[in-house]
Amino acid sequence: MKDFQRKYDALIIGFGKGGKTLAAFLAKEGWQVAVIEQSPLMYGGTCINIACIPTKSLVHSAETKMPYSDAISEKIRLVTLLRQRNFEMVDQFPNATVITGTASFLSPRQISVRLADTGEEVIMESERIIVNTGAKPVIPQIPGMQESQRIFTSTTLLEVTQLPEQLVIIGAGYIALEFASMYAQFGSTVTLLNRSPTFLPNEDPEIAEAVMKILIAKGIRIELGAKVDKIIPGDADADTVVYHQAETQKEIRAAAILVATGRQPNTESLNLAAAGVQHDNRGFILVNEHLQTNVPNIWAIGDVNGGPQFTYISLDDFRVLRSQLSQFQPHTVLDRKNVASALFITPPLAQVGLREHEAIAQGYRIKVASLPVATSTRAQILKETEGVFKAVVDADTNKILGCTLLCVNSSELINLVQLAMHAGLDYTVLRDTIYTHPSMSESLNDLFAKI
Repeated sequence: MKDFQRKYDALIIGFGKGGKTLAAFLAKEGWQVAVIEQSPLMYGGTCINIACIPTKSLVHSAETKMPYSDAISEKIRLVTLLRQRNFEMVDQFPNATVITGTASFLSPRQISVRLADTGEEVIMESERIIVNTGAKPVIPQIPGMQESQRIFTSTTLLEVTQLPEQLVIIGAGYIALEFASMYAQFGSTVTLLNRSPTFLPNEDPEIAEAVMKILIAKGIRIELGAKVDKIIPGDADADTVVYHQAETQKEIRAAAILVATGRQPNTESLNLAAAGVQHDNRGFILVNEHLQTNVPNIWAIGDVNGGPQFTYISLDDFRVLRSQLSQFQPHTVLDRKNVASALFITPPLAQVGLREHEAIAQGYRIKVASLPVATSTRAQILKETEGVFKAVVDADTNKILGCTLLCVNSSELINLVQLAMHAGLDYTVLRDTIYTHPSMSESLNDLFAKI
């Protein structure tokens, strides 16, 4: 590790996407920058090490029918490669220093860092401090959970080298569904316990129904309105999960129990009070459209500020700070419109803009088109014909209000729709564009032709 200073032009607490990109940019501009990260196993941040990258690696391995143990080895190889690459992205600059330790505020301009290797406590200061500490899984208070040896989060389950025969997932959000789809394809018997009586309540009903149908076809058992009562630690093979639906109590055995019930900010060790930084009742740091906290020289970027928890949002957070700390064009979070998302089940579910029920609720007069994925020649070639395309258009202006794609390669295809929406193009542009053939993108010809 490089020798570190006591004063920097910018101190960045956390090595996530926004922070590392900002550190490299500022170092290139000649600033003295330090990035403080608790563990060398987290260089690069959550996405690289314990979230997006390892899970998508496993999703791909599951889709290609790679044995689970080999998939874990491939995941480790990829993460190790990217972790080192991300470290070097910052460390290559002589005026950028990566410090491994735990940071906490002493004042708005001073932090204390307890070094991981020696335990020594050092004090550093800066006129600009950026908090980029991310988030972690929420662990609900369920009787028996503390005694069980089979409770996992999305982080710890990725470390298990032996495929669990029976996987019970508490929750039914994006993380829960990705793990359910992935582990079912590896060969686990998967049960989803969804506390809500409605599956994917934010989606239009026909989309939620299509996703459920696909998951059930993979052998996944989906229990709606299921409230977990307790975990009974069992024998060497499995625990018992006790839950109820309405007035009926049920039990299910589980070799592994994944808790996927939301995420909370990593702020407990920061001593925010010493800096006077305000947060909400869940601990997320409050920021304005410039990502400034109530303390003007302190910013919060990435998952810790309570915004959408996507890596590409963290990257845009970097752009927001870049516009304030350099001569780039002004940019704030208010500039974000029609941000696309993708749920990496198989096939993936991608979405941008308004869903049909959201457009109606906002008072738009709309035109709606949908199309089975089986109509796509490319999907037929790939033998990936499950799913549906759906588009929502403003009947008065012909502008695209939203699009939902449940199909192979949808996570790529949705970006084309998003780009058209950002450009303010009429839906007819996507309808009449000449696409390569055979491709998934040419399905946009047929989808928007139905408007």
